[in-house]
Amino acid sequence: MELHLEKRCISAYVENQIGVLAKISGLFAGKNYNLDTLTVGETEDPTMSRMTIELTCDDLTYEQIIKQLNRSVEVIKVIDFTDMPITKKELLFIKINSCKEADKQEIFRIAETFNLEVIDYNRKSVLVQCVKTVSKNNDMIALFKDMFVNRIEVVRGGSVAIEAGSDFALRASQGQSLAFSSYLLVPATLTVFGRGPRPSKVTALV
Repeated sequence: MELHLEKRCISAYVENQIGVLAKISGLFAGKNYNLDTLTVGETEDPTMSRMTIELTCDDLTYEQIIKQLNRSVEVIKVIDFTDMPITKKELLFIKINSCKEADKQEIFRIAETFNLEVIDYNRKSVLVQCVKTVSKNNDMIALFKDMFVNRIEVVRGGSVAIEAGSDFALRASQGQSLAFSSYLLVPATLTVFGRGPRPSKVTALV
């Protein structure tokens, strides 16, 4: 029987303590689960961090991963983003080396056309920042590879994701051009993590 592999996205609130990232990544390594990306950072509550985990797996493996995360004492809450409307972006740096003046002019034209940001440059190199979806970042890498053969360096930061608060936000995150006035933005019902009691450990399967 052929297994159906699908890209998945998970958000996990974890204790902001030393060694938690190693424990969570070790959980995946110990079970031979293959991660695509894992990004983590402190939340509005300094005692908690939020992870965005992307992986490709079948349904059975994914169910096991959710259970393993919920059994981990360091994990506070797990949210399955796979079928939820979310806003997700990835940080990408592209450094172009051995640049001549004509190369720099072309890079600035590309940056202006595709809404990229040139954040550093010197006599021989230019550093471009791109904050877009993974697929669009892949397109940017392919473009620069094609135009500046064997002269680019790529650093990717992994995706971060959050629940979309409106259809407008969701479609805008997918790169669609929309008239803002045609949408009534109604806030979604979300759990707010403040200084009150910690949320119980749950899995949100929406």
